[in-house]
Amino acid sequence: MTTSSGAVPGAADAVAVPSAVRPTSLSPSRASDFMQCPLLYRFRVIDKLPEKPSAAATRGTLVHAVLERLFDRPAQERTASAARALVPGQWDRLLEARPELAELFPEGDEGAGLARWLTEAEALVDRWFTLEDPTRLEPVEREFFVEAELESGLRLRGIIDRVDVAPTGEVRIVDYKTGKAPRPEYAEGALFQMKFYALVVWRLRQVVPRRLQLVYLGSGDVLTYDPVVADLERVERKLHALWEAISRATETGEWRPRPTKLCGWCDHRAVCPEFGGTPPVYPLVIGPRAPEPDPGPAVARVSASAVAEAAVAEAAVAESTVAEAAVAKAEAEAAVEGAGDGAVRPADS
Repeated sequence: MTTSSGAVPGAADAVAVPSAVRPTSLSPSRASDFMQCPLLYRFRVIDKLPEKPSAAATRGTLVHAVLERLFDRPAQERTASAARALVPGQWDRLLEARPELAELFPEGDEGAGLARWLTEAEALVDRWFTLEDPTRLEPVEREFFVEAELESGLRLRGIIDRVDVAPTGEVRIVDYKTGKAPRPEYAEGALFQMKFYALVVWRLRQVVPRRLQLVYLGSGDVLTYDPVVADLERVERKLHALWEAISRATETGEWRPRPTKLCGWCDHRAVCPEFGGTPPVYPLVIGPRAPEPDPGPAVARVSASAVAEAAVAEAAVAESTVAEAAVAKAEAEAAVEGAGDGAVRPADS
């Protein structure tokens, strides 16, 4: 007998996988995974099931690398032609770090598919110059890894594409998106990642970022939001609720699938019970739950039903259209780290 998550009661000790570890931190991408589908979170974070690279996600990685490297140049040399010239070299670095990406393009088309894909990447880079002027920007951080531990013990981490600081000390957090901007009614969900970063910066430096900015290269839109302390406190409460639900699922082995339109782009349908599959045996020992961290008097407890409602609302951003769902999935896959040598960064988990 197995549970709906594929766990075998009483058999965990015999089949535990040494490499499987309990989650210890939360990032924007992993929080979004859990809100989209708890079973997807399990497959990615605990089972660490492999996923096939996608052309859209890889293109996003390439564009991010180009925009990061452009700021290595003096301001007057940050031109569109200079940025386009970076594309082939950054692709070579990406391919060197991950040779399996070559499989994205068929060998029999004499390079036509790759050439077309690189042209699409160049078009996204060109569009950025219509939205921002890099000759007037001097980021204080690029591909900035941030990590903070809340008073409750919950550890938050992530990677911010760009941090700008004005002469007056005001902080702007910028994130590049290679997809299209969401419709206005879904803007709140799109800003979740940015508010997450703002919360981390606030807890680290006791400074509330003045502005959060999402630059959508796919549609040529810029979405901005100016957070206040109350916004960040709400995000903190939401994250504590999510972490409580994740901790409960970790201890019980109950990771419920949540079917949505995004299932069409999931790499794990073969092992998902919603599609007739059987998940791998749960690799962690199932036992009594560890005591929950005390969120402190300023952090309200949020019920599991509230977490579920938040998950549905968050998933609606990606479900607004099939095309947007594909973009959201691709960008989730593209949570990669631009290391100092231009290598791909691992998904922040």
